[in-house]
Amino acid sequence: MAQPRMKKVKQSLKRVFINSIDSYSSKHIAKVLSECAVGAPVDPDGERETEEEEEERMMSNHSGAAAFQMVGSVSEKSVEETPYVLEEYLRLDRDELLPKLMSCDVVIYNISQHSDQVEEALWAVSALHNEMGNFSGPKMFILLSTVMTWACSKPVDPDDLELPFTDEIFWRRRAHPNFKQHIDLEKRVVKMGKTNRKMFSTYVVASGLQYGMGEQVFHFFFKTSWLGPEPEIPVFGDGNNIVPTIHINDLASVIQNVIEHQPKPYYLLAVDYSNNTIVNIVKTVASVLGPGKIKKKPFEEAFLTQDLSTMEIDSMLVNLRMEGVYLKELFSINWLCESGLVDNIELVVEEYRRTRGLLPIRLCVLGPPAVGKSTVSKQICEHYKLHHITLKETISETIRRLEDTVKKVDPDAENEVSAQAQEQLYRLKESMEQNGGLLDDQLLVRVVKDKLTSNPCRNQGFVLDGLPKTYEQAKELFGAEEDESEDGTSSYSKKIMPEFVLCLDASDAFLKDRVMNLPERLVQEHNYEHEHFLRRLARYRENNMEDETVVNYFDERDMSPLCLGNPGGMAAVHPVCG
Repeated sequence: MAQPRMKKVKQSLKRVFINSIDSYSSKHIAKVLSECAVGAPVDPDGERETEEEEEERMMSNHSGAAAFQMVGSVSEKSVEETPYVLEEYLRLDRDELLPKLMSCDVVIYNISQHSDQVEEALWAVSALHNEMGNFSGPKMFILLSTVMTWACSKPVDPDDLELPFTDEIFWRRRAHPNFKQHIDLEKRVVKMGKTNRKMFSTYVVASGLQYGMGEQVFHFFFKTSWLGPEPEIPVFGDGNNIVPTIHINDLASVIQNVIEHQPKPYYLLAVDYSNNTIVNIVKTVASVLGPGKIKKKPFEEAFLTQDLSTMEIDSMLVNLRMEGVYLKELFSINWLCESGLVDNIELVVEEYRRTRGLLPIRLCVLGPPAVGKSTVSKQICEHYKLHHITLKETISETIRRLEDTVKKVDPDAENEVSAQAQEQLYRLKESMEQNGGLLDDQLLVRVVKDKLTSNPCRNQGFVLDGLPKTYEQAKELFGAEEDESEDGTSSYSKKIMPEFVLCLDASDAFLKDRVMNLPERLVQEHNYEHEHFLRRLARYRENNMEDETVVNYFDERDMSPLCLGNPGGMAAVHPVCG
């Protein structure tokens, strides 16, 4: 039966305890709650405040005072700053921990990530229930559980498997065999909250698989895609199972709403509005962060993967279509990822990179032919796991990709993608024929720019080897697209603009001597035949004698290139070739 929408309960500063506050899930919930301000949201039913209510709220919140004071238990002493936590409790015994819980208005026990917390959570809710007569004021206990307590539930309607499970029928849930303790605890928590709800209210929030802000359960797929050790990202099982999910910040918003509104229903599902299968999720992660390809493997192989715990494997194999009815009817949640992980993959990947410090490194290496650009570039790429970008390989890769696209399409069928690929392929080959194997500047810039804006380069970063060659090429290559600057003033693309520029140099005499002493194989490989090499060297020197050079381009944008070389003739680096 539908419940009436709740008005926000008047709230002052509340002291909130959460267990394992140094773990992925509890940490981000604590961060979100610590940033909530007193009186910030209006009534969720959309009613406007009266002048008196607005004045009262402004008076109480003129300094942006926090609504929640966060404390919690930790497994080890923190090595990073935790300004969102007022107090941390390290390895307290239960006699020491109980007074800490008694001093809090809200106690949250999170068992969604760590099953070893189930026993302590049962003790905590039982101890608080027993101490109810000694409360100085009302208290709330929130058990953050998991949808795995629904994993073996029978279909809502056997004739209509599309019908979702909802929190309105929570009493029909049946737990996964490995989560029997969780469902038993849920029932105990609910029962204890019925004794005297005014003094001790209890809630169970069953969370979907959590994602965002660095990842937890899906981290294996993000990590494997990022590092790229495998050409195909594994999917365990057939992958067609629907996994209920929720962004960790949205889960925190659910918890916030429970605390603020104290709804009548005591069991709530915290899931977003997606119905993604695990294969949808892995494909999307692989396409944005990695090779874009997946490979289905027997689910038993997941247990051989060291990066996955048994709890995580069980969770990823669950098959549940769910809907949080009470979230929709009772709260007005300001969703971050209402439509799920797949639809919000760009945001989630950006969070993953930022949270784990995986910021791309973008480097440009310049210098005359044979000074050692390629050797230095390869060494930097190997050390930092970056993508080595050369013009020759980029053009070859582009042609191969376009040829593959054309070949894969049925020649008798009309296909816009194939037609575009055919047109691009024709233009590239025609330009190379007309320019002695080279591309004209317009096509050259387009091909390289496409490479730099590809997902691998945007995610991990790149070393641009020997490009651009002229000021105009640099301007065209790094110029901002029309939609990249909101104010229209940005003159370069922040997505691909190099952060570092390395200029290698040596005297002409030194470079000529190096080329003369290179093995014939390397001379042929790098096109260093005597006359050709001299023309390339002369062209480089000529380009760098002009008023507008590539170095000038970076200088104008407040980027100071690092120059390595020796005017006396010896290069600062001693490469084999490049």
